[in-house]
This record gives sequence, C-alpha cells and structure tokens, in this order.
Amino acid sequence: MATILILETATKVCSVALAKDGQLVAIQEAHEERFTHAENLNVFVAEVLKLAGSDFKDLDAIAVSGGPGSYTGLRIGVSAAKGYCHALNIPLIAVDTLRAMASGVEIESGVIIPMIDARRMEVFCSVFDKDHNELEAVSAAVLDENSYSQYSDHTIYLLGDGATKFTDLNKALTTVNLYQYPSAGSMISLVETAYKQQIFVDTAYYEPFYLKDFVAGKPKKMI
Repeated sequence: MATILILETATKVCSVALAKDGQLVAIQEAHEERFTHAENLNVFVAEVLKLAGSDFKDLDAIAVSGGPGSYTGLRIGVSAAKGYCHALNIPLIAVDTLRAMASGVEIESGVIIPMIDARRMEVFCSVFDKDHNELEAVSAAVLDENSYSQYSDHTIYLLGDGATKFTDLNKALTTVNLYQYPSAGSMISLVETAYKQQIFVDTAYYEPFYLKDFVAGKPKKMI
C-alpha cells in the first residue's frame, strides 16, 4: 500500500492531499484572490499528515503538479516537493496539471477543455474526449470568437479560471462551465498509476512545465 503526499500549486489554488492505495485520506486547500502558497503550503502538509494520522516516515513518494501554470506557484510547489524527497530519500512524481483537471470529470459525451488563465485573452489549455484521451496537446492559446469551433457539434465541458473568457466570446457553442479548479484530490488516479509503473522524475534536475517564459511585472509604486 503506497502512501503518497500530493501538492498542487499551479494556480492560485493551494492544495495538499494524502492518498493511500489510490484513495483520498485527507485534503487541505485554499483558493484565494492572491497567491498564498508560501504561507500555506507547509502548514497544509502538516495539517494533512495530522488529519490522516500519518508521519513523514510513512510516505512512499511525493507527487507534484508539474504545470503548465503560474511560474511562481509551480516553483514553490516543485521546490517543496524536491526538498521533501531529498530529506526522506523517496521518489518524485510529476503530473500534467491540465490532464489531472480533466481526469476528475466524468461525462457521457462531448469534450473536456481545462483552461488556466495566462493573462489577457490567453489560456493554457488542452482538449480531452469523454474517456480522457488527449485530442489536442497542451498549448498557450489566444482565444477569439472562432476558438474550438471544430467542436460545434459537441457539448464542451470547461474547467478552470480561463473558462469564463471562452464563454464570453463563444456564445454560439454549447458549453458547460463546471467551475472546477486544480486540486490535489483530482491528481490521485494519475499519481497512483505513475507510482505502480515506477514513473518517477529526476529529483535533482526536474523542472516544471512553464510553457511560457517568466515575465516579471513592474513593481508597484510605494505609497
């Protein structure tokens, strides 16, 4: 029975879960208007372990959401995951953020499009069918009124904080906004599969999938 600590920090959601043998045991998460990962992540890890009645020594692996997403959020999550793996001498699992979002949705027909806000009219997105097979690879897409018109004969199930941008532009398409965001809980099935198949990343050299280069914003004027 594998006990795995799972960290999700790719967006403004800070989420930590503990899974045992592919089942959720405990989860702590917060969705704030600003990034609170630096303040919350290690606190949530301690709370989740306490809720589960577990300790660091019980962990068999650490899993982390590997992007795409926020540069800062991903850096914090991956740095923490690496630190835990080095200290505990256990393997690191990295999961595609968009695929994890899609895997938490069950539909009978249509397509699933998770979208993470990438500022202005751009989103990080990919497309999956009802069986979670990838139809379109991860990309940084600039949305317009013709985006995803090739799926006009499908119901489009939207996830994430970029979904509202899409529905505002594409009112002619049949869309369902599920208002679901990245969560450590939705990563469990992918994490369990990776662990069983021994699909680990190199703890020393692994880098998140940023998709876009980091662009620093201008500092706010001092009051």
